Amino acid sequence: MKRLNSQLQEDGAPLELILLIRTLLAGCKEISFRVGQGELAGVLGSTLSDNVHGERQKKLDVISNQIIKDILKESGYVKAISSEEEDDVVPCHPEGKYLVSFDPLDGSSNTDINSLIGTIFSILHAPQWMEPDDPSAFLQPGTQMVAAGYVLYGPSTMLVLTTGRGTHIYTLDKTHGGFLLTKDNVQVPEDTKEFAINMSNQRHWEPPVQEYVSDLLAGETGPRGKNYNMRWVAAMVGDIHRLLCRGGIFAYPYDNRDPKKAGKLRLLYEANPMSFLMEQAGGMASTGQKRIMEIMPKEIHQRVPVVMGSKNEVEAMVAYYDKAE
Repeated sequence: MKRLNSQLQEDGAPLELILLIRTLLAGCKEISFRVGQGELAGVLGSTLSDNVHGERQKKLDVISNQIIKDILKESGYVKAISSEEEDDVVPCHPEGKYLVSFDPLDGSSNTDINSLIGTIFSILHAPQWMEPDDPSAFLQPGTQMVAAGYVLYGPSTMLVLTTGRGTHIYTLDKTHGGFLLTKDNVQVPEDTKEFAINMSNQRHWEPPVQEYVSDLLAGETGPRGKNYNMRWVAAMVGDIHRLLCRGGIFAYPYDNRDPKKAGKLRLLYEANPMSFLMEQAGGMASTGQKRIMEIMPKEIHQRVPVVMGSKNEVEAMVAYYDKAE
């Protein structure tokens, strides 16, 4: 099997980017070990503090964030980092060529039930004229990403990565500690009969989403003319991994519970990197009204509605928004 380094070289990634990705993954392997220890290491459960978003932090949120922050700050390749768990950007090396944004532990509410969780990340070129503590350096559209991926901590630890030359899946071989290529150039089926959405929020959705999901539930006798199954992991990494492996549509739309919030998922830490992976695999990613990767961020913790997955199904959902307009 091909090693990660070989595939990155084949895809034309520059040496410094390869070294940065390897450094980041060293942190993820440490997180994988901590997750695997679970209750034995006393890392499960919540802390007594909330993060910048007002969400109660899990112990593994804090541990994972510190592991990645420390390893990237010491690497010398990174000018600054932004994390879902940090209030502000974290300056690193003034001469670093890259910026890294990450969600250290997506789906951390699943830690206590031993379900799927993961680390999501994206990498940008660092504007050399900006200071390392300047958050505006991160305000680049997703089209400027040079790499994005996630590490899924499941029955096996898997890396899904793109540098703009296709989406590839690697599996951590724990006998020697390296990631080996197990599926290259993943392609998401254009059609699907599976959808992933948090149905408990249905009463809060906008009319286009209400109508779309209602038509899915109507099955083969409804407007869509086929029966759908719903799957929901409650961790974006788990739901998106399923889509990349066998197709489907994932949606976390805007809802009216808090009109000031454009959605639940964060543009820099979740929506952009997953959109890059999805598009490189032949899928589609939208807010319902525009391509996610073309959004110009206004601040580092910006939220957006998300619809992504099998191309024809995403286009079908977008059509409900178009009709409403």
